[in-house]
Amino acid sequence: MEITFYGVRGSIPTPGPETIKYGGNTTSILVEDQAGNFLILDAGTGIRKLGIDIQGVKEEIYILLSHNHWDHIQGFPYFIPAYSEDSQITITPGDTDLDHPNAILDQMKGSFFPLSEYELFANIKITPQTKNDWDYKSFKIKRCKMNHPGGGSAYRICSDNKSLVYATDNELFPPYPVQTKFEEWVEFAKDVDYLIHDGQYLPDDYPFKRGWGHSQVQHALDLALQANVKNLILVSHDPDRTDEEIDNLKVELQLLDYPFKIVFAHEGLILK
Repeated sequence: MEITFYGVRGSIPTPGPETIKYGGNTTSILVEDQAGNFLILDAGTGIRKLGIDIQGVKEEIYILLSHNHWDHIQGFPYFIPAYSEDSQITITPGDTDLDHPNAILDQMKGSFFPLSEYELFANIKITPQTKNDWDYKSFKIKRCKMNHPGGGSAYRICSDNKSLVYATDNELFPPYPVQTKFEEWVEFAKDVDYLIHDGQYLPDDYPFKRGWGHSQVQHALDLALQANVKNLILVSHDPDRTDEEIDNLKVELQLLDYPFKIVFAHEGLILK
């Protein structure tokens, strides 16, 4: 199983000289198994470059969405395979509070975009899931509810004897009603190879942004430690977080000698 990061920024795209190292595109991650099957996590602006890299493939493309906020769907109208009649694209939306499974296509309606969904020539299927575990090709998928305004889904994915948990936009200790308790997150992420988790805030940020639906880095570290993960991959970097600030934080955390590897995801990162 190979994991490639095309977008790692939270909330809004942030291009510019201060974010060029880690990247300014919002979340989109490609997961590929040994047989060459594609699974894409979220369709933020990072999916544009992802689509360029996989255009022309004959294999079905499967997209799992965490939720429908802009930074997780807004790249889809620029996803080149969606305009090819040779493409087969299946999209499973997240388990959100409001039932809006077609949001990723509805964003192209009216005055929002110059082309409509009817000009996407790919065979696109929207397939909401009623179960919390299912299979797609070699991928065994489980989901649980994120703690985030409006709801959404985190995923545990296993393939080729490797495992990951993808939990972006997840506030581990929210002031609003909890959908998934911390101890349930520990069980959900138990012993995974890669915990890809929201690390948008620092302790100084969090008091002013508590309840916005994101975790501070320390909470993600606590989860990784208690869940006995092998690698913690921090994503959803705050739009105001500069490359220099992330570099400095990385150095600080390396001095703490955690029993797992800590990685601040950047565009182009590949995990095998």
